[in-house]
Formats: sequence, C-alpha cells, structure tokens
Amino acid sequence: MKRFGTRIWLRAALAAALTVPLLAVPQSATAATNAFRGVNWADARDNYVDGWVIPTGLTAGDSYASVRSKADGIITGFQQKLGANTVRLPINPQSVSSDWWGRYKGAADSALAHGMKVVFGYWEANKDGFVDDTNAWNTMWDKVTADYGGNGNVYFEPMNEPFGYSLSAWVSLCSTWLSRHANIPRGRVLISGTGYNDNVTGVGAASALDGTLLSLHFYGFWASDTTRSAWTANLSNRLGSYSSRTIIDEAGAPMTTGLDYSAGHQDGNNFTAYFAATTDLARSRQMGVVYWPGLRSGDTYSITRQSGSGLETNNATGVAQLRWGWGL
Repeated sequence: MKRFGTRIWLRAALAAALTVPLLAVPQSATAATNAFRGVNWADARDNYVDGWVIPTGLTAGDSYASVRSKADGIITGFQQKLGANTVRLPINPQSVSSDWWGRYKGAADSALAHGMKVVFGYWEANKDGFVDDTNAWNTMWDKVTADYGGNGNVYFEPMNEPFGYSLSAWVSLCSTWLSRHANIPRGRVLISGTGYNDNVTGVGAASALDGTLLSLHFYGFWASDTTRSAWTANLSNRLGSYSSRTIIDEAGAPMTTGLDYSAGHQDGNNFTAYFAATTDLARSRQMGVVYWPGLRSGDTYSITRQSGSGLETNNATGVAQLRWGWGL
C-alpha cells in the first residue's frame, strides 16, 4: 500500500490501462475464499522500507517475549473488536536475515496461538515494482518457509504489488518460486495480480499458476465514481472469472474522517460507495477480504487504534460494513 506522491497517479493510470470490458463472472458453489477475514498489520512508515519492517506497536528493541506480549493484545483486539481471523504481516530480506526475525516471529506466533491465519508478504524497498535482490529474496523465502511451511495456517505471498513486471515475466518469477518451494501446497500461496495487484485475470489464466490462490488490491482513490454500481463494475472487471480463487488482501477507506458507511449513506460519496460495493461483492461471491490497515499509526484508513495494551475501533459504521463483507 502506498497512497502518497506520484504513486497515486501511477496507480490510477495503470489501473485504468488494465481495466477490461465487464465480464460475466460464474459463481462457484465448490470454492470460496471467505474463510479469510483479515487485516493488515503495517509499519507506520508503510511497509516499503529499506531496513526492518516493524508494525505499529512494536519497536526495534523488543525481545521475542515483548513482541509476543504486545502482539497478544493487538491480535486479541483484531479478533474481539472486528471479528478477524487472519493477519497479513510484511517481511523483507533485511528483517529475515537479521536477529529481528527471531524476535519479530513473536507476532506471527501470537496470531497462530490465537487460532488466526497468517499471511507473510514480501515488500520491496526500492519502490520500483521489482524484487530488489533475487538472491536475497530467495534466501529470505527459504528461511520463512523452513520456519513456517509445516504450519497449515500460514500462507505465503511472494511479492506485494509487482508493478514492474510484465505478465509473462511475473508468471515466470512466480513459477520459479513455486518450483523452489514445491513442498508448500499451492493452496497456501497467494499470487499477486499484475500491476499494483490490481487485476488477477492474467495470473488466473496462467496454467503454470494453477492451484494457487490469487491476491487483489482495490482502492477508492483509483476512480472518482460515487455509485455502488460503478464500483461493482470496476471490481468485477479486475476479477474476471477468478473470484473463487481470489482474496482481496488490500482494500480500505478513510476511517478517521467521520464518513458514515451505513446503508442510506453509501451512494453519493466516492469512498462510501466504493467500500459498500467492495464488501457487497465480497459477501455475494464468498471472497476473503484483508482490510488495509487493521492497525497503522498515522494512517486515516486504519480501522483501529491502540488503546492501552489493546485496540479501539475508529469508525463503527466502517467496522459494521467490513463485517458484512466478511459474512458476519
């Protein structure tokens, strides 16, 4: 996720370029991803950092026990305040190749001990849409999969927002990842859509990626529409016929600016219409949603804030709409 500077315009332009004519989407009764009711727990600097990723509430000096204790309060907050059962955590080679990894693992271990699913996703540092260093990336994933590959509640996302790659190059890189980590069931791998994770039709059609889950990002600042119908069409185009394999693992809207997301207040505003359409479509197609962000200090989209050792919500109507999208 990145909402500042020229990336907004790059995202909007690329998203528009990748939009295709509206497709009829067959519904599947045999597959769904709505078991993922998730949130992103993010670094206050955004997760594109050249150094350790340190989600809000943690510090670089924390021991494993401290990370675990702090995470216990935050994870419990995600569960009790939102109804979440999944947390998406950022990783990068700098974090995993250092002693921070042994301590940072306390966040994932806390989530797993609370019965949550964990999604590890790689964020680059250079912000150019490419893996920064392929050798370091491979070493990172070798370590992460060695540590968590045996846990069926842990999922792996090779890269977040691979906008630097063409479809063919991205499929090739992911195919190589799958071959290198053939011991990981494909059903526990999330392959990002092309661009800013904004379209899964290409990766969904790639036979080399059969059996994997797909991840899609979708944001209200990508268009200026103010009706649910327009946003539903926009999202449907990006999904094509692959809803049953797709988790929307980033979607979010302002939660600290007083917007009302409840029924009767949705059409007529860019963000309320967007969020209603996203959650309505996810519910109707039984798709998982991992909200951006569940917790991130300084982010107006953050649906919770820290309160003591736990969390409080920032917008009751936003929480209700998210829970609706989760099928709760």
